[in-house]
Amino acid sequence: MFEYMGDRLSNALKNIRGMGKITEENISDAMREIRIALLEADVNYQVVKEFINEVKEKALEAEVGKSLKPDEIFLKIVKDELVALLGGDYVPLETSKNPTILMLVGLQGSGKTTTAGKLANFLRKKHNKKPLLVAADIYRPAAIEQLEVIGKELSIPVFKKEKAKVCDIVREAVEKAREEKYDYVIIDTAGRLQIDEDLMQELKDIDDLIKPHEKILVIDGAMGQDAINVITGFNDNLNLTGCILTKLDGNTKGGVALSVRHLTHIPIKFVGDSEKLDGLKEFYPERMAERILDMGDILSIVEKVEDVIDEDEAKKQAIKMKKGNFDLDDFLISLKQIKKLGPLENIIKMLPQARKMGLNNIKVDAKQFAHIEAIISSMTLEERRKPEILKASRKIRIAKGSGTSVEEVNRLLNQFTMMRDMMKKMTNGNFKMPY
Repeated sequence: MFEYMGDRLSNALKNIRGMGKITEENISDAMREIRIALLEADVNYQVVKEFINEVKEKALEAEVGKSLKPDEIFLKIVKDELVALLGGDYVPLETSKNPTILMLVGLQGSGKTTTAGKLANFLRKKHNKKPLLVAADIYRPAAIEQLEVIGKELSIPVFKKEKAKVCDIVREAVEKAREEKYDYVIIDTAGRLQIDEDLMQELKDIDDLIKPHEKILVIDGAMGQDAINVITGFNDNLNLTGCILTKLDGNTKGGVALSVRHLTHIPIKFVGDSEKLDGLKEFYPERMAERILDMGDILSIVEKVEDVIDEDEAKKQAIKMKKGNFDLDDFLISLKQIKKLGPLENIIKMLPQARKMGLNNIKVDAKQFAHIEAIISSMTLEERRKPEILKASRKIRIAKGSGTSVEEVNRLLNQFTMMRDMMKKMTNGNFKMPY
């Protein structure tokens, strides 16, 4: 997400590297490039104007000290202003009520039903909560069935009621949640192709009836500047508590994220970054600003690793590495843990300087993981524990058994040896970066 904007901003910032001091003249080209980058990314014109003025004013007032160079100061100012535009502080979801009622609203086609499932999945996995999904979209064909399919896939219950009014459905759902001790009630309301009086009246009726603790607008992140009018329309009627931007995995502009908070004062709480049901991420303004500027997002990588990697197993592997007992069985276990992180290209994009190094467009062939697993599975227990005994005849047998080639077997063994040696050096404190 935000690749286009990030690439343009990074190119603009190149123009001020190496300058001796900050002056209006030597930052003028960079400011013009930044302005164009933001406008082309569909950031609202008024927001761009204010952003440029703030950056320029603070840059010209900045005092250059010994610790930071002028270009580093300028980059910090740009980052700080991006963070401010994105909302400044992280705004968490309400969690203190019992149950906490979340009403999702939005136009048809915004991804609201899928987002309801993603949100339920997030709350269960991240916070160990018990969510109840509520099918309150009784107008769109197959909307209830879609939510039921999602609920079944996630093993999360869906409350529905045939031939009933929307207010009766949500009232009974909340009663059920209280009786059965659910932590969250997530209501998937009906959408329309455009904002109309009937849609708003129904949502206001639900709001008056159950007093949801969060009223969250789900909006297509690729919508562009029209998104502001949609947000304002819903907010004027419902007093929104937050919004979720969807489909940012397919939208490299993302300018709406830089306009929403500044123009509407409504916080972005989540972003949808993939079609999968775990593709919903909390929105941290500072982390997002750093990703836009190609500074990486190491904290998000760490959190993702903590969510999916077994800590006890990781400790066992570390001990084996340190003692030099790391074998191909351990390598396979490590590989399976890495696969849990999801597509590796998504992790690589969050590394610092990923775009600069050309890693933002890298594709990791999932077949390679399958080949490695097949090769190791074709080895005997002794061969996995003592890969040094693998001579030509054994390699030919393993290649045939795994449906691969001897070259692939050799490549795997070389990768394993390099990884084992590097990890041993790192755990013993003898590793030095090769530069």
